[in-house]
Amino acid sequence: MSIQKNALAPAVLVLMLAVAGTGVALQMKGGGREAVKTGAAQSTSLRKVETKKVCMVTNQVFEKDQIPVAVQGRTYYGCCEGCKQTLAKNPAARMAVDPVSGKPVDKATAVIGARADGSTLYFENESNLKAYSSRSGG
Repeated sequence: MSIQKNALAPAVLVLMLAVAGTGVALQMKGGGREAVKTGAAQSTSLRKVETKKVCMVTNQVFEKDQIPVAVQGRTYYGCCEGCKQTLAKNPAARMAVDPVSGKPVDKATAVIGARADGSTLYFENESNLKAYSSRSGG
């Protein structure tokens, strides 16, 4: 069976690039190719958020202030009684790793950045938050 050159002209073929998470596809129209964003890649752009707006167990940002949990002179925040108990009893829940420096960070003193989906990352300082965000030009 032979396919005529113009047989695919009305259709648009979308070929995903082999690199996972690139968020780019190639659209074939006629004989040309065009790269387009598909939205599949997650931007590294973050917005700085207040500590009290973050559940430090689920690592999600909320509009409302969360429940404060005082532990050893520091204040952590949880979204529910279960998270409150976890923060009080589990030291690992109160810590994170700065994605720029790789160092452990206490969530009570961290600079917190939120992604568009509400998930959060913890940084030891604002410079690292900015460095992380600038990785994608965000």
